[in-house]
Amino acid sequence: MTKEQIEAVFERVRTWPLERQEDAARTLLILEEQNGLLEHLTEEDWADLEQALAEAEREEPVPGEEIQALFDRYRHREG
Repeated sequence: MTKEQIEAVFERVRTWPLERQEDAARTLLILEEQNGLLEHLTEEDWADLEQALAEAEREEPVPGEEIQALFDRYRHREG
């Protein structure tokens, strides 16, 4: 999508009812926040994600202790 196409979408959004404009703004803020989260991933994080995606494509089950370890790892980062 080009910058001109994006600007055209924003112009159309400005014509929407206020409630729908607010919905669009909230959605964009969520996407912006999620984008910022990706910037903090390390090379190891990316490798883990790639491995997990490959396992998912092969429909391999993930042991519960691996899931718990992953949640624990990211909880500690936030604190």
